[in-house]
Amino acid sequence: MTVSRVFFSDLRATARENILAKLSRLLNEAGIDKRVRSRDLVAIKLHFGERGNTGFIRPIFIRRIVERIRELGGFPFLTDTNTLYQGSRSHSVSHVVTAIENGFAYPVVNAPIIIADGLRGSSSVQVRIDQEVFKSVDIGKDIAEADVLIGVAHFKGHELTGFGGTIKNIGMGCASRHGKLEQHSDLSPKINKKRCIGCGECVEHCPQEAISIEEEKAAIDPERCIGCGECIIICPNSAINVQWGRDIPIIQKKMVEYAFGVLKEKEGGALFINFLTQISPLCDCYRYTEASIVPDIGIMASTDPVAIDQASVDMVNQQTVLNGSSLKIATRPGEDKFRGLYPDIDWGFQLDYAQKIRLGTRDYELIKI
Repeated sequence: MTVSRVFFSDLRATARENILAKLSRLLNEAGIDKRVRSRDLVAIKLHFGERGNTGFIRPIFIRRIVERIRELGGFPFLTDTNTLYQGSRSHSVSHVVTAIENGFAYPVVNAPIIIADGLRGSSSVQVRIDQEVFKSVDIGKDIAEADVLIGVAHFKGHELTGFGGTIKNIGMGCASRHGKLEQHSDLSPKINKKRCIGCGECVEHCPQEAISIEEEKAAIDPERCIGCGECIIICPNSAINVQWGRDIPIIQKKMVEYAFGVLKEKEGGALFINFLTQISPLCDCYRYTEASIVPDIGIMASTDPVAIDQASVDMVNQQTVLNGSSLKIATRPGEDKFRGLYPDIDWGFQLDYAQKIRLGTRDYELIKI
């Protein structure tokens, strides 16, 4: 049985070794020197955070990763792709401005920002994968053309996949706008008429004008809906929801296949880092950040995207829930925090399927540094 190594650093620090120094040691232990060669173009894939969000990874940590890549002779750049929903990252101009406002300016991180799918999300490359759902996937061109991919994920809960970690950061996060649309195309939001008050927030934010107010309630036109999920996020009354049983497994499967496509040409040239800090219940795509559900834990690194996500889930589930968080069940050590947040989502499906198509393994050895 194949077992992958996952390296872990807690957040303890001393005068002799601070957290940034520990991060450097973590990168070295995980084998970054075997991934980055002189003159490699290195894509550091991260989430810059929506405007108003504060849960994203601190830029000072990204700078340390950049510095290590430069020491190895690589040319690093920070990257993400444009969002399907309307927001501050839906085209490259606003996306870069948001990244800079959130602290990822060149003088801070020592690397340029390149939005991988171009100005409006149409710069992409088709990668053939021949999997169950997709025969090919549509990847942001600059990520596809990079020599090395360093995935840096803020590990947290997620309302569609249970948790968001490396696989989501790579699978959804590296897709072009068309690729994101493909992944969300089976997402069919439904409106709870009892909860809906007809406020019109969803109408205002729908990028396809697929929602209207009829008899003082919102109504979705399925012919115009692209499944971006913006209405689910924006509704102040939680009146718009996913059809969980039908939609969620296929979304997870599509996400995993996209991750497979992103990494297909990166064998020997990819490394993944999960930050288990400020572990919020929601994606960083929101315009705010909810309180953490558990204490800050540490940082993980691995060459296996499946193993690092499994190890991260396990580490979170070992914690006791913080007082005052939104999580009111599964609060004790050993209980499943992500099923506590989203009882209808089987987050293990994505890991099982990823293992099935040989993206990685759920079996891991945790090596603490």
